[in-house]
Amino acid sequence: MSTAATQPARRPWPGFWTALFAVLFIAFCVVTVIRFTKGLGAVTNLSDRFPWGLWIGFDLLCGVGLAAGAFTLTAVVHLFNLRKFEPIVRPAILTGFLGYIFVIMALMFDLGQPWRIWHALIYWNPHSVMFEVAWCVMLYTTVLTMEFAPVVLERFGFHAPSRIIHGLITPLVIAGVLLSTLHQSSLGSLYLIVPTKLHPLWYSQLLPLFFYISAIGAGIGMVILESYMSKRAFGRHLEMELLEPLARAMVVALGIYGLLRLQTIARNHAFGDIGALTYEGKMFLLEFALGVVIPVVLLSFQKLRTNASWLVTGAFSAVLGFVVNRLNVSVTGMERAAGIRYIPSLMEIIVSVGLVGLGMAVFALTVRYFPIFEPHPEPEPADPEGA
Repeated sequence: MSTAATQPARRPWPGFWTALFAVLFIAFCVVTVIRFTKGLGAVTNLSDRFPWGLWIGFDLLCGVGLAAGAFTLTAVVHLFNLRKFEPIVRPAILTGFLGYIFVIMALMFDLGQPWRIWHALIYWNPHSVMFEVAWCVMLYTTVLTMEFAPVVLERFGFHAPSRIIHGLITPLVIAGVLLSTLHQSSLGSLYLIVPTKLHPLWYSQLLPLFFYISAIGAGIGMVILESYMSKRAFGRHLEMELLEPLARAMVVALGIYGLLRLQTIARNHAFGDIGALTYEGKMFLLEFALGVVIPVVLLSFQKLRTNASWLVTGAFSAVLGFVVNRLNVSVTGMERAAGIRYIPSLMEIIVSVGLVGLGMAVFALTVRYFPIFEPHPEPEPADPEGA
């Protein structure tokens, strides 16, 4: 038998995904040129009556929230000294760092005059929530850059500056936690100024707290998902002994968040929309089922939580529910007051999906060429004879 005949056939999937990404990237580049040469009106379905759409609801609100695993994991390891979670800190920091970089890119698409994005540095307006968000995002992106810098420095052999940054890691983590807490909650504060426009299923004076707690839950879910996807892509060991405790923490965060949401809806007398199955009521049920009920029910049982398939299912549901929530707050909850039904254009969708695809591609390349994952020994098989 020839050597070629003994080799397994190559799977077509890598070529398929590479071709799909290439097509998406070309479409993204074409839309980018149109956007920055012809303006927002040429590529979006936004208007004066509905100025914030997919690029704010998905790219910004979801991008920032799903990056919350970075400050959560760094705080757990470096502030609470739970060193057993250290093997998954770098992937979480990479996810957070890329998340913020691509959020800034998405913001450049959405701003009417993106060349003025630097104005927040010079023209201060401390009474504006958006001013506070802008500064927190800029400063936290700087913190993430510093936290990620040792990975790059170690890759190219610059160990001395890497050790200096490691010596500053505690104040960096404290600054990151403070900045993340401020701007995760401040994104919710943006919608406090529209009490008569945002639907009562989503409006609450606790919106800053809701945004913060839900970001922690979804951020943990994203850490679990990235661990699973890295296992599939790079043949790595899935650290169940680390992910299972994180799932328990996610259940607590989402449980508290869900109870507070129900209490607020009762106070707003908004259960009627749910009972009548209005458009808003159906969207809330979808959000709450995906983002709270399914992950909490699944991951509350240790037998399911310690099973990789159920663990990933619960985490994926939490992340998907988080995305629906942010779109509900920014789009669904505002449509009735605006008197229109906003549907994003194909070009808006291409930009959003393109940014996600670019983020995944950069994550994969970074993992391939930089020391992101620490060596993790495979569990030894049990001796069937008990010897």
